[in-house]
Amino acid sequence: MKMKNKARLICQVSAAAALVLAGNAMADEAFSSDSKWMTGDWGGERTKLIEQGIDLKMDYVGEVGGNLHGGFNDDKTARYADQFGLGAALDLEKLFGWDNTQAKIQLTNRNGENISNDRIGDPRAGTLSSSQEVYGRGHMVRLTQLWIQHQFFDNKLDVKAGYFGEGEDFNTFPCEFQNLAFCGSQVGNWATNIWYNWPVSQAAIRVKYHINDELYAQIGAYNQNPTQLEHGNGFKLSGSGTEGTVLPVELVWSPKVNNLPGEYRVGYYKSTANADDVLKDDNGQDAATTGNPYRVHDSKHGYWFVAQQQLTSHNGDASRGLNIAANATFHDKDTNFIDNYQSLMFVYKGPFDARPKDDVGIGFARIHVNDDVKKNAELTNAANGVSEYDNPLFSPIRETEYNYEINYGFHVTNWLTVRPNLQYVTHPGGVDEVDNALVAGLKIQSVF
Repeated sequence: MKMKNKARLICQVSAAAALVLAGNAMADEAFSSDSKWMTGDWGGERTKLIEQGIDLKMDYVGEVGGNLHGGFNDDKTARYADQFGLGAALDLEKLFGWDNTQAKIQLTNRNGENISNDRIGDPRAGTLSSSQEVYGRGHMVRLTQLWIQHQFFDNKLDVKAGYFGEGEDFNTFPCEFQNLAFCGSQVGNWATNIWYNWPVSQAAIRVKYHINDELYAQIGAYNQNPTQLEHGNGFKLSGSGTEGTVLPVELVWSPKVNNLPGEYRVGYYKSTANADDVLKDDNGQDAATTGNPYRVHDSKHGYWFVAQQQLTSHNGDASRGLNIAANATFHDKDTNFIDNYQSLMFVYKGPFDARPKDDVGIGFARIHVNDDVKKNAELTNAANGVSEYDNPLFSPIRETEYNYEINYGFHVTNWLTVRPNLQYVTHPGGVDEVDNALVAGLKIQSVF
């Protein structure tokens, strides 16, 4: 090769390298669409922190819900609820030389109102699901995670201890919808008053054992303390108010089917705390009729199934394609308000070549109220001498609520997703007298 051609090649390579470096620098700037974070890489300092073992977490979720038609109150309005998150994931091997050890701290703050509370559902009964899943657990700052995790025996055994919720490890499920019936750990939504989902934390320990590369089993113990839910107790670390322990066990299988990922979970939980019967007194009679206290049981329990499977890829690209997911939970009929729940979801990632990171989803859910709860309400109304639904003293009869959602997730940037959606709620709260409701939603997810 002649020297002139070599010099030209060197210039071309140098120019190309300069363009790549310039592109990377732009990607690291605040508000760059290619950056992982809205605030950018802080001049490279954020990446340096990660390399040192400190990964700062800052995020935001905001959700709008507006009643377009139906519901208990058809006076049209909109509600907004949101959540700010601030935390850090720590690699303690990099920081202190502690092999195979990680830690995390996370704070959350929720605010706003929920359209389901006063428009969709009868306030006497509420709704079973929620059209804005981010709403709930008080307008306050909470310590959501404070834990340390260590792997033993070539990572076969994994132990995690500290303060966190069951849904982080058991019955886990992503949140690609706005309706609560399709978002996150579903056991916590329907296991009344014992399983506290995000953002509530409890003193806990979780032990996981990897049987092979595709299969692991885990067991946990979580302090059951209702005072953790109270306003002002977001940072409570003491055990005062403890009523028992929630003990979940789970088997998780993660196979590849036609080289596409799947995950299948089956689990069981038991609470050791006392729980009131939903119908009977100590004599086995209907408490609403006798006026005696409801029978007290020394525990409550339930089980669940979760299946997630990618069905197709897009022209060989496994980051795009059709995914299916199903959830089912079943609960103690003596003590639990909801006795069973099922859902089915389809999400297609990368539906258009021009929008390869967008997704479109559709979900269906059924939530069934325990028949004994229905009977108890009927007996309560009879004892109070009321039979008309419009009477303020009437206890609404609740049976089954159905939730449907269709959404489209616009991947605006690597740090911002905007997800408009439509939801339809049949028999809100499981109350036949309440009109079916159409809800317009908008979910915003951002990483700072």
